[in-house]
Amino acid sequence: MALLVDSTISGASDTAFRSMFAARKSVFIDLLKWDLPVLAGQYEIDCFDDEHARYLIITDLDHQHLASARLLPTTRPHILDTLFPGLCEQAPPRGQDIWEITRFCLGRQLRAAERLQLRNRLVSAIADHALRTGITKYTGVAEIAWLQQILSFGWKCRPLGLPLPSETGMLGALEIDISPETPALLDAAGIWTPADPRELPARSTATA
Repeated sequence: MALLVDSTISGASDTAFRSMFAARKSVFIDLLKWDLPVLAGQYEIDCFDDEHARYLIITDLDHQHLASARLLPTTRPHILDTLFPGLCEQAPPRGQDIWEITRFCLGRQLRAAERLQLRNRLVSAIADHALRTGITKYTGVAEIAWLQQILSFGWKCRPLGLPLPSETGMLGALEIDISPETPALLDAAGIWTPADPRELPARSTATA
């Protein structure tokens, strides 16, 4: 598997990126029936997929998507402050060291055991990326079942307000603290899956 880290979508023609956007459509639009824009009938891409977004993408050796997440800076418009500020009892957290996790996506082709493995690998990559880049907190919006999973991963996190009903079900917002002890906390919960040294090196930009 190859872990790619990217802060632009200039390489959207790259196999990994096209595969990720197609997987997002399959999961969030086709399966979950979210009302989201579709590009060329194949890709789920919205206004937050801009040059400020970062992506963590886990692929197979052919660069086909297995799992991914999008990270958005909270110093700019993002999902929580733009679409769901009412989920927070106070103002949504903002700061240079606070990023939002969005579009956490596991490929629909994965079997149950693979989904669990890739979920843990992606959660670990999210925490590792934060430690490597100075991110101290993540925020996020999630449906209640996924929110409960996130809260059980072992890392330090808390709800930002009471869940509220939406068109797709109950939604809640949360904040996750990231510190040097986070890997140990995730490990104690059976989540931590460090990068395999045999994986391809991460790259800062996608190439066509």
